[in-house]
Amino acid sequence: MTETSSTPSTAGDAHEAPRGRLQRLMRYIPLVAPVLLWAVPCGVLLYTGQHWPLPVTLTATALFVIGLVGMPLAMARGHGRRQQDWAAIIGDTLLGSAWVLFVWSVLLGVLLRLALTVAGVGDGQDRARIVTWAVLGVSAVLLAWGYYEARRVPRVRRLDVELPRLGAGLDGTRVVLITDTHYGPLDRARWSERVCETVNTLEADLVCHTGDIADGTADRRRAQAAPLGTVEATRARVYVTGNHEYYSEAQGWVDLMDRLGWEPLRNRHVLLERGGDTLVVAGVDDVTAESSGLAGHGADLAEALTGADPDLPVLLLAHQPKFIDRAAAHGVDLQLSGHTHGGQIWPFHYLVRLDQPALAGLTRHGTRTQLYTSRGTGFWGPPFRVFAPSEITLLVLRAAS
Repeated sequence: MTETSSTPSTAGDAHEAPRGRLQRLMRYIPLVAPVLLWAVPCGVLLYTGQHWPLPVTLTATALFVIGLVGMPLAMARGHGRRQQDWAAIIGDTLLGSAWVLFVWSVLLGVLLRLALTVAGVGDGQDRARIVTWAVLGVSAVLLAWGYYEARRVPRVRRLDVELPRLGAGLDGTRVVLITDTHYGPLDRARWSERVCETVNTLEADLVCHTGDIADGTADRRRAQAAPLGTVEATRARVYVTGNHEYYSEAQGWVDLMDRLGWEPLRNRHVLLERGGDTLVVAGVDDVTAESSGLAGHGADLAEALTGADPDLPVLLLAHQPKFIDRAAAHGVDLQLSGHTHGGQIWPFHYLVRLDQPALAGLTRHGTRTQLYTSRGTGFWGPPFRVFAPSEITLLVLRAAS
């Protein structure tokens, strides 16, 4: 690998898009969402014709009230100024559980009750109680399965990506992508070791980490991140920041990754050369860097490509898929991103699509540019993945036939 570009520029070429009405409404979600997440399941499971014995109703209602009050308090203590891991674990688990209960209370509360009514099954109380047990059963199964999916070592997703400008000497280049490891309150040091062991079986030429390494500072999550130093690649290991680094002293993560042997591509590029052909491997800071107030941080693709031959193919690391518009404008051949988690807990992916142009997989943008969006290697917050499996990605670059 050959380094070519200079130190990161303080001037970013990104600009904040005007906020629409939907984005303004999003500001109120943290206030309204907890009430809806707990009140709707409470109403559907207890107060829509079930006529439970009074002790059952009072006990269950008290549990919902405890969840409604306790979840935001635990999350504030866990993710706020105090950063207490035990509180974050409780708050995040309650959040994921409440989301699953809410979704299936709405779906089964409407559809199953309608189906039972049309089929003439039982009276109103019978149908209401069937819905309650169905919601609780489905939610319990999905939460147990989702917890397993979140904590297991991701499966490897393999695909060939044809880049028309890629030289024949680089045909077959193996690029491994990990992203959104989110080392956090739940200690996953052993999981991190197993992920790195899996990566090392893939015989990668280039290993990329596209950000959101952890929730917490580098000093605090160092033990979980340390196995990244064991990752092997024949050419290079490269890294770009994600938005979560800017919640947790981003420069500390940049410095730690550098010490672990990864090259932070902060608005710069390196060259991958093989068989007489060359690939530009560029990276930019996350788009949230501009508003972080951290000196010298900001997404600047023009700076990242300074000095690169415009006729060479470009592989770009950018944490968020929505950077693809700028990548396409600069003629990038392939952008690698994460950030979306594939939605993480269905059907949250519908909300993700309001903010991002792609959820997962390979998509084309314009005549030249392709985008690969990973569903992420770890998980954020709630320790569940429902219909959004994690992944370690192996992309084999192919020259045009």
